[in-house]
Amino acid sequence: MTDTVPDRAHLVATLTDQWDALARLVDGLDETAWRTPSALPGWTVFDVLAHIIGTESILLGEPTPDQDVTGEHIRNDVGTLNEKWIESLRPLTGQQLLERFREVTARRAKALAEISPESWAEEVPTPVGMASYGRFMRIRLFDCWMHEHDIADGLGVSVDEGGPRAAAGFPELLTGLGRSAVKGAGALDGSALTIELTGPVPRTLHIAVTGKRANLVETLDGPADTTLTLDSRLFARFCGGRTLFAASRWKYAVSGDFDLGERLAHSLAFTL
Repeated sequence: MTDTVPDRAHLVATLTDQWDALARLVDGLDETAWRTPSALPGWTVFDVLAHIIGTESILLGEPTPDQDVTGEHIRNDVGTLNEKWIESLRPLTGQQLLERFREVTARRAKALAEISPESWAEEVPTPVGMASYGRFMRIRLFDCWMHEHDIADGLGVSVDEGGPRAAAGFPELLTGLGRSAVKGAGALDGSALTIELTGPVPRTLHIAVTGKRANLVETLDGPADTTLTLDSRLFARFCGGRTLFAASRWKYAVSGDFDLGERLAHSLAFTL
């Protein structure tokens, strides 16, 4: 599901649309709104957009600013790298940050439009290991799509969470389901689990456990031991670890083995 090289034209257009959606979401905010806490601990609305600017600037070949950073939300080297970019941009006003975002993403869109098919398919380091550059850009789409939710949740507004952008990025949410079922939920050999997603991205996801591994499958050999039903918006927030805020907005249901379903719901978080 996640190993094939995505279609370049479609993904680049979708990623560009995602950047435009982010710009529309924050356009016109006053400085107080820009500094509102987002759904990510330690980051404001301003910080989330600054993080995206930093990542895309790195992909343009720009050096990371030399900044001293600290914070309980910084957990690893990647977190430190992200924070250096954010700290360097914090003196800007919100409007200046938005102008910087538009400038950086315009350059990235141009670079992606000009990339060769060979470079698009080339294996490169990504947050999930070695994968095609095209897959890396789908991860970038997914990251930006999730951050749109983080900003919207922080501002207390709703955004469209379905459509082409969701469809293109959604497969990245599914990469950790096997681990969630076995390591997190403790599903045993032979277990069968189903996740029914409602809402803007309806999906039926089946997980079969064989030994100590679990995989997504098209169909199960028999009835599921447990079925977890939830809105795709809540599913995205669970997978992204945004559970505390999300749980107050949407609910989920479990049928069959209740304890297994509960453990699965609370084991969906993964770090991309």
